[in-house]
Amino acid sequence: MNKQIQGKEKIAGYLYYVTRIATLLSIVMIFFPAFNPAKVCDFINKNMSLFTSGISYSGLVEQCVRAFRMEWVQELSFQIIFVSSMITCIGIALEAVTACMSVGNLKMKKRGNIFAIVGAVLQVIGLIGIYVAYTQIAQTTKPEKVIPYFPVRNWVMFFALAMVVLVLTIVAHVLLPKPEKDAKMEMESKFKLFLMFLPFAALTFVFSYLPLYGWRYAFFDYTSGGTLSAENFVGFKWFTLLFQNEATRADIVRVLRNTLAMSGLGIATSWCAMAFAILLNEVKVPWFRRFVQTFTTIPNFISWVLVYAIALAIFASDGFISSIMVNTGVWDAGKNMLMGDEHIWLKMLAWGMWKGIGWSAIIYIAGISGIDQQLYEAATVDGAGRFQKMWHITVPGLLPTYMVMLLMAVAGILSNGMDQYMVFENPTNTDVISVLDLYVYKLGIVNGRIPMSTMIGMAKSIISVVLLFMANGISKLTRGESII
Repeated sequence: MNKQIQGKEKIAGYLYYVTRIATLLSIVMIFFPAFNPAKVCDFINKNMSLFTSGISYSGLVEQCVRAFRMEWVQELSFQIIFVSSMITCIGIALEAVTACMSVGNLKMKKRGNIFAIVGAVLQVIGLIGIYVAYTQIAQTTKPEKVIPYFPVRNWVMFFALAMVVLVLTIVAHVLLPKPEKDAKMEMESKFKLFLMFLPFAALTFVFSYLPLYGWRYAFFDYTSGGTLSAENFVGFKWFTLLFQNEATRADIVRVLRNTLAMSGLGIATSWCAMAFAILLNEVKVPWFRRFVQTFTTIPNFISWVLVYAIALAIFASDGFISSIMVNTGVWDAGKNMLMGDEHIWLKMLAWGMWKGIGWSAIIYIAGISGIDQQLYEAATVDGAGRFQKMWHITVPGLLPTYMVMLLMAVAGILSNGMDQYMVFENPTNTDVISVLDLYVYKLGIVNGRIPMSTMIGMAKSIISVVLLFMANGISKLTRGESII
């Protein structure tokens, strides 16, 4: 009898593997516009996913204002699409809960099966609602204006996945024996840790890996508001144009020079945060140390727009520092330190250090607290002074942390942001302050050359990954340690 029960539980375990895969596919598909079953007419944005269709009604109907006013289509149909999409997403979320609970004990599995069944039913109801909305739109009096169409492939895929989860969960629920009444829902520690990690992995996927889907624009002759199709597929045209066009090649060389110069200065002065943390740790007055740490950390939370406003109040032609310099005869009236391209790289470095040195020092302060205090006591007994203890104990203790931060900085040498350079840019310094991120922004958003900007951003990401592995390999050869 026990062997029979164990055999049924083993079969149920295999069924759970299938339902987890089906649930994972549904979760991934709701974020991709290409799999959206709710795109049932030409008025729905082609870049909307099922998830955005279920959470943003304004985005769903943003192109339907005239259609509603002219009564080409009923607003009720789009309300049904919105509610149905939301119900479908909720159903998939309940299926995800079941996938998590299926790694628990018997009682947790049985309880989780209820969520899966309800979730699969909701997913089917939502898909039926989408089909009902499509039939209403298809019966409109102006079909040539609305252009209704039903994404059969997408709808069938979601419906099939829902039925797989529904049927297999019911079978698994029947196969599993009834748990004891006084049993508690439990889960092994390794599964608990995995589920704690899962939300962060999902966020990383959504915000770091899912946007890579946009790289496809680099292979099309795309304009804003257009579509991607075989007609505008151009292959590696934009990659070759980058080297063939003399003006574009000159711009890339210029912005790479600025980017590498300012990132190089940042890497060359990256030790300052560690030195600041060490010196701050040597301050023996607690209230003063806390004040300095707070005072130097706060600028990190100030936006670059406000930082530029501060710089304008200080160094503009009528700023108070400029006024003092003019009154003392140091420089002529009307001088504006924010204009011109003189020493602009050093100026950007200074503003960046002022804004971020306190925040960057936090990790080193945490590293200092992890150093064994007995080392300092032994050094004191041996007659070591304060500077000797800093040099021979604190600095070696922080070097592993510094090397990790240095490797990350080398990997991000092409990604030094654009906010700072955008607010400080003006016609007199644009040639020496434009960095790669700012150039990509101007190229894609301002000038509308989306494929070219996508291609440059893609190349930048690939080069950054290569630099990371190269720096990691060098660290492993020279120090015997690596971060990968």
